[in-house]
Amino acid sequence: MIKNMINIGIPSKGRLRKDILKIFKKNKLDLVSERGERDLLGSIKNLSNVKILYLHAREIVERLGDGSLDLGFSGYDLLKESEINIQNKISVIKKYGFGKATLVVAIPDPWIDVQTVADLEEIAFEFKDKKKKRLRVATKYPNLTREFLFSKGVTQFKLVSSLGATEAYPFTGSSEIVTDITSTGETLRANNLRILKDGEILKSEACLIISKSSPKSNALKKLVKLLSK
Repeated sequence: MIKNMINIGIPSKGRLRKDILKIFKKNKLDLVSERGERDLLGSIKNLSNVKILYLHAREIVERLGDGSLDLGFSGYDLLKESEINIQNKISVIKKYGFGKATLVVAIPDPWIDVQTVADLEEIAFEFKDKKKKRLRVATKYPNLTREFLFSKGVTQFKLVSSLGATEAYPFTGSSEIVTDITSTGETLRANNLRILKDGEILKSEACLIISKSSPKSNALKKLVKLLSK
């Protein structure tokens, strides 16, 4: 890392990227990329000490944790899903109120007797006793899912790593239930899935986050103040 260089991570794609770019525009911070929108490196016009890196939102959290980024924008869900040793090295400066979504537990509609997580616990034991297998939970959030289910007394389950459309997993024989991030619940409903009444794991939104190992320079403090307005 170049001495005194401030490295800022911005999501490389999606709605989150567009909304975050608006924050820079609103604060008259002119982002420059030599090769246009697909460029993974950029800068801020007239600020030679700032480098912009366009990265996956999950990677931004990781790199703030290892100190290779000073500032970054990501979802609160991705921060809380990261390993605890990473979380301990990062501070949330501001939650923006956009990019809102909720991580939830969802089950197939035909499971009419299952309304709460307590009901799910009964189903999990039935799977173990009668089918001699564990209830499979497809997710992109293994840490948050495990922590939530354990906290509710559900222990007889197996996590299945989701690589794509999580909501399809119960209907392809890949899992029985899912945990998924959703803004409105429409995609889950469209795929015949129902959110448990007490199945809310975490509320998320876009955040400005900072590495605790960043040098607390006046230039960084000024940028933080601008971006957290």
